[in-house]
Amino acid sequence: MKWASITSALLLASTATFALPTTKRATELCGQWDTEEIGDYIVYNNAWNQDKGTGSQCTQIKGLNNNELAWSSAWSWDGTKYDVKTYPNAKYKPLAVKPKQLSSISSIPFKWNWTYKGDNLITDVAFDLWTAPTVDGDLEFEIMIWLAAIGGAGPLGNQVGTFDYGGTSWKLYEGSNGSQTVYSFIAGNTIEKLSSDALPFLQHLVKSGYIAGSQYLRDIQAGTEPFIGSNAVFETTAYTVTVK
Repeated sequence: MKWASITSALLLASTATFALPTTKRATELCGQWDTEEIGDYIVYNNAWNQDKGTGSQCTQIKGLNNNELAWSSAWSWDGTKYDVKTYPNAKYKPLAVKPKQLSSISSIPFKWNWTYKGDNLITDVAFDLWTAPTVDGDLEFEIMIWLAAIGGAGPLGNQVGTFDYGGTSWKLYEGSNGSQTVYSFIAGNTIEKLSSDALPFLQHLVKSGYIAGSQYLRDIQAGTEPFIGSNAVFETTAYTVTVK
């Protein structure tokens, strides 16, 4: 578009009338710890366990429109099929500034639309929520909400129950990552488009006596955990989350 041909008066009128989307030139994040910020989100390449295999991964932000984030990650990893290699993800920034006590949260509305393609994939698509007994102390619990377990991917630990919510039966697992107790809700079917509320998952853990309502929600991340596969492309076409 040739902006030079638009008069200054017309430009002022258009900017006063319309809210333009935030767009970014697609910058690939290919380094192990590369990150990029946009709006309320930080996007991480997060190849935290890459030494457990060989391969490559690049993640990029596609844009932000009305607070809906679009991003993708392309990867190929080999090695043992039992080890997660990375967790490219989008993190919700406001909680880093002001964590919230679970008992004070009224809702965690979110929207997440995504697609996956690739060869011989073992991977998952999951939220990762982190809580702690204080606003700045060590993290105590990791709570995962899996929207997909692809190719036989499985969570840490053993099944301890089920949770029926939003028309889906979720299996609840309890395990440990070596530092925190991990609770994982695994959807009974793959969910590629979901607009819902994440708070009931946390409330279920509180009501069941697994965690205390006095815990502080410190982080919300949404992404994918590659185990193995090739020519994989994970595409989030629309993602938004907030904590109320």
